[in-house]
Amino acid sequence: MNLDNSGRQRSIATRLAKAGLQAPDVAVSQLEKCVPLLEHEEFIDELSLAADPDVALDSTLAWFANADARLQSRLLDEAGLRARWIEIAGTSLALAQFCIKHPAEILTISDNGLWQERATRQDMVQRLLDSVNAKWSDGRWVAEADNDHTLDALRIAYRRELLAIAARDVCALEPLERVSLGLSNLADAVIETALAIAWSSVNPETPRCKIAVIAMGKCGGRELNYISDVDVIFVAEPFEDATGFNEEATRLASRLMQVCEVPTGEGSIWQVDAALRPEGKAGALVRSLDGHKSYYERWAQTWEFQALLKAREMAGDAELGRTYVDAMLPYVWEAAQRPNFVADVQAMRQRVVENIPAKELEREIKLGIGGLRDVEFAVQLLQLVHGRSDVMLRSSNTLEALEALANWGYVGREDAASLATVYRFERTLEHRIQMHLMRRTHLLPEEDADLRRLGKSMGFRNDPADELMSQWRKKKHHARRLHEKLFYRPLLQAVVRLDASDARLSLDAAHDRLKALGFLDPESALRHLAALSTGVSRRAAIQRTLLPVMLDWMSQTPKPDAGLLAFRRVSDALGATPWYLRLLRDDSAVAERMAQLLCISPYVTDMLMRAPEAVNLLASEESLHPKSAESLSSEMASVAGRSESAADAVNAIRSIRQRELIRIACADLLDVIDVQQVGAALSDLADATLQISLEAVLENFWTDREKSLEIALIGLGRLGGRELNYRSDADVCFVYAPINEHPKAGSDAVMIISQLQQLLAQPGNDPSFELDMDLRPEGRQGAVVRTLDSYAAYYQRWSLTWESQALLRARAIAGDPTLGDQFISMIDALRYPEGGLSAEQLRDIRRIKARVESERLPRGVDPALHVKLGPGGISDVEWTVQLLQLQHAQEITSLQTTETLSGLKAAEQAGLISDEDREILTAAWLEASDIRNVMTLSHSGTGDSIPTQPEVARLVGYIHGRVSAAVLVENYRRLTRRARAVMERHVYGTVIEEQYP
Repeated sequence: MNLDNSGRQRSIATRLAKAGLQAPDVAVSQLEKCVPLLEHEEFIDELSLAADPDVALDSTLAWFANADARLQSRLLDEAGLRARWIEIAGTSLALAQFCIKHPAEILTISDNGLWQERATRQDMVQRLLDSVNAKWSDGRWVAEADNDHTLDALRIAYRRELLAIAARDVCALEPLERVSLGLSNLADAVIETALAIAWSSVNPETPRCKIAVIAMGKCGGRELNYISDVDVIFVAEPFEDATGFNEEATRLASRLMQVCEVPTGEGSIWQVDAALRPEGKAGALVRSLDGHKSYYERWAQTWEFQALLKAREMAGDAELGRTYVDAMLPYVWEAAQRPNFVADVQAMRQRVVENIPAKELEREIKLGIGGLRDVEFAVQLLQLVHGRSDVMLRSSNTLEALEALANWGYVGREDAASLATVYRFERTLEHRIQMHLMRRTHLLPEEDADLRRLGKSMGFRNDPADELMSQWRKKKHHARRLHEKLFYRPLLQAVVRLDASDARLSLDAAHDRLKALGFLDPESALRHLAALSTGVSRRAAIQRTLLPVMLDWMSQTPKPDAGLLAFRRVSDALGATPWYLRLLRDDSAVAERMAQLLCISPYVTDMLMRAPEAVNLLASEESLHPKSAESLSSEMASVAGRSESAADAVNAIRSIRQRELIRIACADLLDVIDVQQVGAALSDLADATLQISLEAVLENFWTDREKSLEIALIGLGRLGGRELNYRSDADVCFVYAPINEHPKAGSDAVMIISQLQQLLAQPGNDPSFELDMDLRPEGRQGAVVRTLDSYAAYYQRWSLTWESQALLRARAIAGDPTLGDQFISMIDALRYPEGGLSAEQLRDIRRIKARVESERLPRGVDPALHVKLGPGGISDVEWTVQLLQLQHAQEITSLQTTETLSGLKAAEQAGLISDEDREILTAAWLEASDIRNVMTLSHSGTGDSIPTQPEVARLVGYIHGRVSAAVLVENYRRLTRRARAVMERHVYGTVIEEQYP
């Protein structure tokens, strides 16, 4: 460099700052004391690899000061060794200090030293035994001596293995599962070696006992942390009835624990925790096999059986260890039959959370809400419940068990994958926290510098601390949601995994549980469950997995019995279809939506029975949004164009209509769309159905005859207003125009209309679509179709006030667009009369309104509960709007709309109605319209009155707004009382009288 010293220092400081050092100027002065590192071309830039570059630099300088020239050269020359060292030193100060104290140990992570085989159990055990010069004697390993030198040798060998595992971990050479396995194998090796040391001082000659160490907890599951208590249980048996064997075994166990825990010049290893033994810390440290059996048969609590799920032979006499595990497993898989088993497990998890200090709750990775224990408890509960009869679930490892639960249908694949992702993230986070000082902790640090180091070690580079905390919060929230979903399933093996020999006892428990869940007929429910889940088929296995949570969702609705019956009907129809149960199993949202819909809507259930493939619509909220009119028309035109006849075309069109009706109804019931959107979606569907069906009929009709006319379909009533409900007929009229005064035009038009009417009304999978032409001139007595001139002549000579009112909703929908527009232009003068209504026409409207209320209301119903014709109901609102249109639309063009709420808005903007009155009428109309739809979807009667039967009213209230029947009626009466007062002022009272004094 041709720079002066200060310039050179600035250049180095800049590079150090770019590498992430917090105090680059200080680092420069430190580096100047170590020329080989300062002049190394890559070292300074490589410090950016470290989670904490400052610590990595300090540790490297300290190591350099202790290492000989040969080791220094190795570090400077070997890029792989140097990179791994920087990552280790920047992540784990404890391991860096081990290498500083023993410089040659850095070669453990060299290219030649870092072998994958180092994590294998057998080689690792042998290396640690060799470190204390252990020999095989009388069926056990015995160390050369039990002294400080031996203990130091064990600690050095332990940390050497730990260093290799950590290097493969932080350098991403091994996944979490291999890291945890390596740590568990290392624990086995330490315990085996500690036992060999214990033998050398307790009885190096002829042993009186054989002893086995049983791994429990995370070590038992081969998923150990870097620093964790190693949970164990000791079991011993005498050699040939030797006396004093238990005393010898106890001394061995005690010394083994001391060997691992006692501090020496090389520190300690970790604590050996035997608190999971029978009677805990108050119990005997060592028991015979029969002593263990006796305890678990008579005294053990639920949590102790859960703990045994992780038991595996670890060290000592391998045959005795395997015998112990084999003897204990039956107790594990019978635990689910214990009284209150599920409640006990759930309560134990809750107690763990409650015992966390409040100031630590949000930082607790292991025990806190959404932490590792949430994942582990959920998996273990499912294992203990289902593993009794399914040996494929009997793994002591959390991730392996979770994979098995997913593979065999007990957990959805997506849920299992998400839970595994969360678990791996949290376990890795826990590892990184512990690695820093090799201390046992599960708390996120509070200091920014610690969080920054931790975040970088987890792979977050832009803003490590904030990115880490953001991911941690998301992950634990996701873990908690999945934990609650899996951990609190309501109905377990009592119903869905019955064995024939257990049927009598289990059915009683299932009966009570179903009754508690709200099923009114538990006997019928049990029959449905048995039909769905009995057998060894894949279908039955998945049903057994689905049913517990399905029952829980059903129990949250007013009619779980109906839902279970409907689920059985749909499943019987679709069970052999491979995608159906797979969809429900893999996507819990679909299953939840389906459970709710089947419980509350016979309308949807009936439609699904006719078109079961429509279950796919429940896959996402996006798939439930109604299709646009253009999209529907395009799809219908496509299927109609491939049909050979008009009948085939209309059938294909109606199949699409059926699917879309299911989509709209499901979206409505699941609150994806509101009542206005329902009306618009049903109207778009009706428009497309009429448009493409008429085109198909016309194309077929003119195939072998001369075209004699053009024809247009005009929508009236709720169809014209784009406010259809699920029960609406299509109010229409037809207009035709002869071509060249063709003599057959009139008869052809009638034939076309008749064919269209017949094809749409015939029975099919979708509800029939009746064409109602009663609003045509002269009603049912009049001609089915007229020419434009005939309509004009009739309206000019004979039209009544009510017909002008009916034409307010006229809208051209299908057929020849020019002819349709001509019809609309022709009637505009009639429905938007110049000068508004005469006094006589006003009296006619009032008279007709009164007659409708008195004559068309069904006998015996409470008028206040009739949503269409009752006070303040749909009719009151629509008559108010229509009267304003008849009076003012000719001069206020914004009133020239077929839609009720649009007309109300236009009237308010024009000053014809106050904002308060508009809001009252709008709220009443929306409330009444939605309740009317709900009564159709729930099959709560065929009329338009809010039901008074408690059970039916409760269902309507639940669907309408998750409210009680009483609240439903109270809200409706309140809204409609106010709407009635507004209507009376505008139709009968003071407002109208000001215009007609």
